[in-house]
Amino acid sequence: MNIALIGYGKMGHEIENIALQRGHKIVAIIDLTTNDTFDSPAFRSANVAIEFTRPDAVVANLHRCFEEGIPVVCGTTGWAEQLPVIRQEMEATNGTLFWSSNFSLGVNLFFALNRHLAKLMNPFSDYNVRMVEVHHTQKLDAPSGTAITLAEIILKELDRKSIWVKEAEQQANQLAITSVREGNVPGIHEVIYESEMDSISIKHDAKSRRGFALGAVLAAEFAHNKKGFLGMNDLLAIF
Repeated sequence: MNIALIGYGKMGHEIENIALQRGHKIVAIIDLTTNDTFDSPAFRSANVAIEFTRPDAVVANLHRCFEEGIPVVCGTTGWAEQLPVIRQEMEATNGTLFWSSNFSLGVNLFFALNRHLAKLMNPFSDYNVRMVEVHHTQKLDAPSGTAITLAEIILKELDRKSIWVKEAEQQANQLAITSVREGNVPGIHEVIYESEMDSISIKHDAKSRRGFALGAVLAAEFAHNKKGFLGMNDLLAIF
């Protein structure tokens, strides 16, 4: 499979390594430091593009993929409020977008565990729930896209919470997400239920970027020759 990489930072390099190991070919790399462009024959030869860039660049990048009819796997976070408009454009162009806030297989299993725990905790109002996420200092968005996905799952299953907020809750219906930026942490997410008697927590701790990169390549393999809006639930069939 021919793959175009849009964004060639640490994630882009890791994705390249895994894609080559799995027998794929990198035909184009589009980045500020490269000469490849969306108008190049190399980019147009791609069977799928994998996009990991910045929130302020992602929408324009997706536009170009749709214009060229190239399925795109997007792992950029921090722009989810624009996703409904992008989906409309994708549908209008009969395009393909595979989007996820996190491509780690372990994190997506964690999403399923989070949903199940929230369902179990719903009748037990003595337990308040909060979240903590930790990432490297280069991560621009806070809370992380993964933390927001976890929070949205909880809000659907836990009747006593209706909105997530940053840092500290001011009202009982709020779910607080604390964001920490330090060092080179790939990503830690913890969901904590606490009462006066005890606490229950579940936690995912990423050891490296490799798990995210592998998931992105698997998503590209899955999206090839498919149409429409896809996600990790489609790939893993865990919900």
